[in-house]
Amino acid sequence: MRPAHVTSVLEREFSSTREGHHTPVMLWGPPGVGKSQMVTQVGQRHEIPVIDVRLSQMEPSDLRGIPFRSGEHVEWATPALLPDARRHGPEGILFLDEITSAPPSVSAAAYQLILDRRLGEYQVPDGWAIFAAGNRQGDRGVTYVMPAPLANRFAHFEVDTHLDDWVSWAYANGIDERVIAFLRFRPELLFDFDPAHNPMAFPSPRSWEFTHRALQKFGEYPELLLSSLQACVGPAAGIELSAFVENMDNLPDIDAILERQAVPVPREIDLQYAVASALVGRALRARNEGNGPAVYGPILDYAGRFSEREMGVMLVSDLHRAIGQDLFSVPEFAPWAQSVADVMLYDL
Repeated sequence: MRPAHVTSVLEREFSSTREGHHTPVMLWGPPGVGKSQMVTQVGQRHEIPVIDVRLSQMEPSDLRGIPFRSGEHVEWATPALLPDARRHGPEGILFLDEITSAPPSVSAAAYQLILDRRLGEYQVPDGWAIFAAGNRQGDRGVTYVMPAPLANRFAHFEVDTHLDDWVSWAYANGIDERVIAFLRFRPELLFDFDPAHNPMAFPSPRSWEFTHRALQKFGEYPELLLSSLQACVGPAAGIELSAFVENMDNLPDIDAILERQAVPVPREIDLQYAVASALVGRALRARNEGNGPAVYGPILDYAGRFSEREMGVMLVSDLHRAIGQDLFSVPEFAPWAQSVADVMLYDL
């Protein structure tokens, strides 16, 4: 399932705690596809706490608590990490990460917590959703087979990578436009992991975020840039990205495009992707500065000048994902949409 759809499922599952219809959710997927980040984003969107419990690092007593004598009886001290309405708030997310890396003794201690929302005398507050995530056995991580009794306590979703979803996230989070342009140019490198070779560094949504950081840190140090990019996404992808970045010197003048000057569209396909990403980035900055409509129009005009009209559609599609419905109110939008109506490939 593509990330945008998984996020919608998590949103609805969190909201369902208020209606009494919540089912614990298990997210499956290879390393680096953003499972943990999706859960975190739901918490940020609703401004609720997310308690991240790494079961792989726990002992059974860490979850169950420890016994102590109370008169003639033994009671259990509830771990402070578990949700408490007074300390953490009435709503939130209990996130059991790395659950497939937890030894069987620990996962067994979670059975009652996940299905019955309790452990002994402890009760998970009604407004708290329970999500979990883990790697599959074929992903070369430290994993155990999920026992059937535990698996039967979840609704299961497998997270796939999807370039459009990643691009939308990347623009919203200020990822370097050169990385976005490169992955538009080489979409198969968004995620390229071969568990048979067990590489140390490989392309993934997570590691492309690392390359963004590397470009900010080492962009002015060419003798270090290639090595730092390869350290993030592996030797082959690092070399390709480095060459792509070096070619950005031939990028058209973005300011001249926004001033409606007659700037030719590059013939090189990599530069076409690069100019499209640069224009979307400029539109985002203009929107944040309150000058969006003055920038959207020239971009729409330029999008109509691509000889491959599908490239212009991709540019406007990314623009719409970045800035939203405001794009439709720009006078230039209707003529552009009419000019590409027969090749429209994206929902705008």
